[in-house]
Amino acid sequence: MTTWIVLAVVAVAIVFGIVLFNRLVRTRQMAEEGWSGIDVQLKRRADLIPNLVSTVKGYATHEQQVLVRATELRAAAGKVPESDVAARARAEGKLSSAIGKLMALAEAYPDLKASDNFLELQKTLATVEDEIQMARRYYNGATRNLNVMVESFPSNLVAGLFGFVKRDFFEMDPSDGAVPGIDFKGAGT
Repeated sequence: MTTWIVLAVVAVAIVFGIVLFNRLVRTRQMAEEGWSGIDVQLKRRADLIPNLVSTVKGYATHEQQVLVRATELRAAAGKVPESDVAARARAEGKLSSAIGKLMALAEAYPDLKASDNFLELQKTLATVEDEIQMARRYYNGATRNLNVMVESFPSNLVAGLFGFVKRDFFEMDPSDGAVPGIDFKGAGT
């Protein structure tokens, strides 16, 4: 009888471990899916920058420093390894600041502000920024769920056994100038 009880306890522990393992895998996959969503939107934004720089360059020829800086930061953000979430967030925060400065140039150039090409780029950029925020919220929520499982008992035992680790949140530090401070939706209307 004792053997059956021990076997039953071991079987329950194994089933419980399998359930926890599968939940950890599911939450890790959700976090990876969330990161993929952020990455896609950041690449869309990066693809807009050459067009934006080109459009602004035609109107603001003596603002070379702002144009060059935006281009340099775009290149730097593209070189950050995808696995380094914190470094990517810092690089993207700096790029957001440069984009904000680039967009602010429109205020000094009424012809640029009225340009259909610039207005279309502005709308597209606003849409991409909104999508980045949505993707960031999804990723951070999935990351939070994974981190809770990795840290809480008893799932932390299974997580440690199978090498599940906490992930970094994707947070762009406002002190890096990550928030451009421009209302894209109100521009041009």
